[in-house]
Amino acid sequence: MSILQGSVVSAKIVIHSLHNYHLNMIDTSILEPFLSSTLASTNFSNLGELYKGKVRDVYAQPEQNRRILIATDRQSAFDISWCSIPLKGQVLNQLSAWWFTQIEDIMPTQIIAVPDPNVAVVKDLDMLKVEIVVRAYLTGSTKTSSWMNYNEGMRNYCGNVLPEGMVKNQKFDSPIITPTTKGDDDELIDAAGILERKLTTPEQWEEIEDRAIRIFIRGQELAAKSGLILVDTKYEMGLDAEGNITIGDEVHTPDSSRYWVADSYEARFTAGEEPESLDKEFFRLWMRDQGFEYGGPKPEITDEVRMMLGAKYIDLYERMTGETFVPPSDTDITARIEENLEPYRVSVTA
Repeated sequence: MSILQGSVVSAKIVIHSLHNYHLNMIDTSILEPFLSSTLASTNFSNLGELYKGKVRDVYAQPEQNRRILIATDRQSAFDISWCSIPLKGQVLNQLSAWWFTQIEDIMPTQIIAVPDPNVAVVKDLDMLKVEIVVRAYLTGSTKTSSWMNYNEGMRNYCGNVLPEGMVKNQKFDSPIITPTTKGDDDELIDAAGILERKLTTPEQWEEIEDRAIRIFIRGQELAAKSGLILVDTKYEMGLDAEGNITIGDEVHTPDSSRYWVADSYEARFTAGEEPESLDKEFFRLWMRDQGFEYGGPKPEITDEVRMMLGAKYIDLYERMTGETFVPPSDTDITARIEENLEPYRVSVTA
């Protein structure tokens, strides 16, 4: 995500906070050459109609029944774009591509090809207007999170009846599904509401619930092998050209999921401390500690903090995949992407 800089003192506090989440010996100096050449946005010709999401630039190619997803380095939190993090887009795209291969036996995936470290060519899905959120712990700091709602007295949470007496960061007996609607203002919803609004058919929702839990459990198992806890995540699904429910967007990235370090969870939970996090939740918590609220002034973010955040993304990639992250040999990321996307250009008709 990002972090605030109100003064030299506040910046030092941020850096100290980041170092408390033990990075896996990532040398932040590898990110320094890319600070001034982050991929903040794209505008390629002959790739189709462009739509810009929070992080991805999406080029639609309906005649080819595909879309081009370009993961940029944009960083968002609380539905606000804060800054760009060096090489974040490459990490997200490569980690998500790795995860898609780990779950393709559970359900169809959107992936057609990965022609560039920042790019995925995917099926043109008819996306369902609901986000499937799976949670294993009572936590979070956003308005739809389990902890924020539980702390305000909600006990029927998206159709899941939660017991009294739970505390923040406590594990549920088993993972729960807590959907939200998709739109400008995400809204908590339950299965009955989904069917009432005809966001899916009953048969589709039954399949979605089954696949979501199975994918989440697979994610937990693989995360555990890497010494991590997959705490919660969100999935987006759609229908392919044959009407098959297919998983799209991204899978188990630090932007869509929450990860904690397994070794220290129990001790920190017992002490009432926040878990060691390898996602962007630590930034949300830090902003709240600084008094940030929706609509408030946007703080500035230092280059040192941007590199530390980039290192956290790389750390998670390496822990999860067991592979060494390879930074680009050239800082001109835009030129590389343009060259690698040459085979996917389409003619534009008037």
